[in-house]
Amino acid sequence: MKTQNLGYPRIGNQRQLKKACELYWAGKISLADLKVVGRSIKEQNWQTQLDAGIDLIPCNDFSYYDQILDASLLLGVIPQRYSPVLSQIKSNNEIDLYFAMARGYQKDGLDITAMEMTKWLDTNYHYIVPEFTAAQEFKIFHENIFGEYNNAKQL
Repeated sequence: MKTQNLGYPRIGNQRQLKKACELYWAGKISLADLKVVGRSIKEQNWQTQLDAGIDLIPCNDFSYYDQILDASLLLGVIPQRYSPVLSQIKSNNEIDLYFAMARGYQKDGLDITAMEMTKWLDTNYHYIVPEFTAAQEFKIFHENIFGEYNNAKQL
């Protein structure tokens, strides 16, 4: 019989993700530094599960903020009000857009509210609520999920 895990805590055993995100938001670490922390947590989680003898180890269970928001961004479900985050501030990147959607964006002359949160899936955890329009079109916005899958396969 094979063993499987449906997901693994993403924050790190010493809350490394929370600390790194806060440093990134404060401008004290770079995107590259934030990604190093994320990659380290993912690899440690995969290795811990492998060492425990789990046969089917999940990938794409990591998130910098919210897994529902990850799915929204993956599918290009990005409310129009966030377009200035990338179009007007050339130094911003995809993760800045992602965090703006989650936390709002109040700098660089912009004042954009965060997306709403709600409790779903019979948990006490608050998830970001996707915002759809009547003319919503789904398209791949980024391919991070595919790279993560390939990284996990290398274990």
